[in-house]
Amino acid sequence: MLGFQDECWWTRLAQPDLFAWTTSGPLRLGGNARDPKGGGPEALACYGVLRADTGGMMLRFCDGRPVSATTEAFLGWVCEVLATEGKAVLALVWDNAAWHVSRRVRRGIEAHNRRVRRAKAGCRIRVCGLPVKAPWLNPIEPKWVHGKRAIVEPDRKLTAAEVRQRACNYYGCTLHPTLPKPQP
Repeated sequence: MLGFQDECWWTRLAQPDLFAWTTSGPLRLGGNARDPKGGGPEALACYGVLRADTGGMMLRFCDGRPVSATTEAFLGWVCEVLATEGKAVLALVWDNAAWHVSRRVRRGIEAHNRRVRRAKAGCRIRVCGLPVKAPWLNPIEPKWVHGKRAIVEPDRKLTAAEVRQRACNYYGCTLHPTLPKPQP
């Protein structure tokens, strides 16, 4: 299966750019104010794979920011799902983010592929890197933009749970538990 992978930040403060025709003045979405008492994370990190076979998205939100350990957990989950569908290889297209090209992730993918070969079951990973500074080559990038525009709420700041649920509803995928923050 060919998959295009990337991470995205779903901010709860800044509103996405929107365009609309109007006979009066331009429409503007203002930024949301920070909650002085806290009120949850101001942005949510999300891993995603755009599937070339179905056109669907596989999403997992994570606690904290994307790091190598979380990337490994996400890839393990994706491979489990694909293996249950009978897929033998995931051709994974992604950019050169530090948590993609790290030694830990490269070794983790190699170890995963060895385990799959030994067991003669599962889904191997074949990484196909994109050129540096060429995000427009990854078809998942416009999907993120459209999703952010689709879930916006002009009158209030969404809760973290609402952002997760609306994103999953928009992309037509199941909301899974967040990937935990790796322990040092």
